[in-house]
Amino acid sequence: MSRERIDSESKVSGNQANIPAHIRRELEIDDGDRLRWQIEDDGTLRVRVVQQRSGTFSDFDGYDGRRETNVEREHDAWGVDPE
Repeated sequence: MSRERIDSESKVSGNQANIPAHIRRELEIDDGDRLRWQIEDDGTLRVRVVQQRSGTFSDFDGYDGRRETNVEREHDAWGVDPE
């Protein structure tokens, strides 16, 4: 897949470059995701997004602190809600 269109540009500062917001949104890049870099034989740079949204905490939205909890009553020894 070869495209000559330029979607956006970033300036490198030190050893870091920003990913433009519209590209992050379109590719659903979020905090904790990784970028896998590969240089092809022809010099083309390929970047693959490795999303870190799987595993034990993939569905965890966080705790906002607005509701009191009783850990011993509401969770088992592994911290899982009883069914």
